[in-house]
Amino acid sequence: METGERWLSVEEIAAHLGISKETIYRWLEAGKVPSHRVGRLWKFKASEVDTWVKHGGAAPSAPQESQSAT
Repeated sequence: METGERWLSVEEIAAHLGISKETIYRWLEAGKVPSHRVGRLWKFKASEVDTWVKHGGAAPSAPQESQSAT
């Protein structure tokens, strides 16, 4: 049986990482951060997010070469 790690809200995971809620929402929009949707709310497991960060998931992306052809 699982030990019952608590689900964290956007505010709680932002505080856990020491970043703004806006950054979390940007990561959610980009589909980057490991998260789970519960109705209209986003929930996070600190262990999943910590592993993602340790593996470079939070590193800034390289700029896109070209988003529109000119």
